Amino acid sequence: MLSITFPTVSPILFELGPIAIRWYSLAYIVGFLFSWKYIQYLTQQKSFFAIRHNITSKDVDDLIFYGVIGLILGARFGYVLFYNFNYYISEPIRIFYVWEGGLSFHGGLLGIILTVILFSKNKDFTFLTLTDLICASAPVGLFLGRISNFINAELYGRPTEVFIGIIFPNTEGLHRHPSQIYEALLEGLLIFIVLNILIHRYKKLKQTGFISGMFLVLYSLFRFLIEFTREPDIQVGYIFNYLTMGMILSLPMFLFGVILIIYSKNNVSKK
Repeated sequence: MLSITFPTVSPILFELGPIAIRWYSLAYIVGFLFSWKYIQYLTQQKSFFAIRHNITSKDVDDLIFYGVIGLILGARFGYVLFYNFNYYISEPIRIFYVWEGGLSFHGGLLGIILTVILFSKNKDFTFLTLTDLICASAPVGLFLGRISNFINAELYGRPTEVFIGIIFPNTEGLHRHPSQIYEALLEGLLIFIVLNILIHRYKKLKQTGFISGMFLVLYSLFRFLIEFTREPDIQVGYIFNYLTMGMILSLPMFLFGVILIIYSKNNVSKK
């Protein structure tokens, strides 16, 4: 077995007095900045869309601002609900201790969806047009977030003897799957490449909802498969003998993704 030594990288990028800037925080900041600028770029490419939209740069600014709030709140409350409900219900004040960690992708997704629903109704934009733009840029943030998980030596994989193994700190010296890297490459980098080939080469933003559907399908598929290599959260463990919470939450994502893809194709056929 090929063994890789865990890199000695501090989770803290730099400290300024009592303020510590962590790689994980930087990943969120860079991810949001990229989404902000990339969505602005996409909205300016009028030929990418089947129907002319009226989304301005100011609208994108507002979307990102409210999206940040929706994502963080959704990710936090999603973690509380899906992964550690009994603990937080007994000590509800700790729900607000975000510095202790505990964010859920699926909760963040629900937070973004709710934010976009409210934003689209208030601005009179098409909901799926906005989600397509968000999904086109979001994988970059996912990539950076999973790399940060790796640096933090958290969300690591199950013990392995058949693949590249890494001995993470405080894991009893066992060689484990670097599942954070698998997620960064598949859920982040690969999804970004696929979606943007579909946008730039095949003009799939013209099929409103298609990019959103493809994001849901690809993410849920990759997440489900990678969960077989990822150590489940200790407070949750396995559900129904072998399923993890991540697997279960990915199933409705896949279903809704397929529905959106079919809906987008039917939309085109009616034009």
